[in-house]
Amino acid sequence: MASSGKRAGARRGARQRSGINRTALALAAGITLCVVAWGYLVYLAIDFGTSARSGQSSSWAFLALASIGAVACLFTGLMLIARLLRALGITSAPDVPSEPAPPRVAGGRRAAR
Repeated sequence: MASSGKRAGARRGARQRSGINRTALALAAGITLCVVAWGYLVYLAIDFGTSARSGQSSSWAFLALASIGAVACLFTGLMLIARLLRALGITSAPDVPSEPAPPRVAGGRRAAR
């Protein structure tokens, strides 16, 4: 016995696609790789800093390179986290106005009257 009235219709929604979100999986792997590389570069920077303070002058250059690499890995990891949140639907893209805002009146609302 099916109803045929005004609000008759399927009681079920569209089937959700069940599967692995490959984009999110790739981003999570990239984040993991960046965090591991960041940790290793921080460890190297500490080690190079210790050897540089003990008198090895060439270690200062390696310390600088390891520090810059650690900063780059951390920044890349944070950017990948932002993309992962967007891929999972937790955040959304910013609203971009299609047309520019009207010019502001000098003096504010009171002067516009």
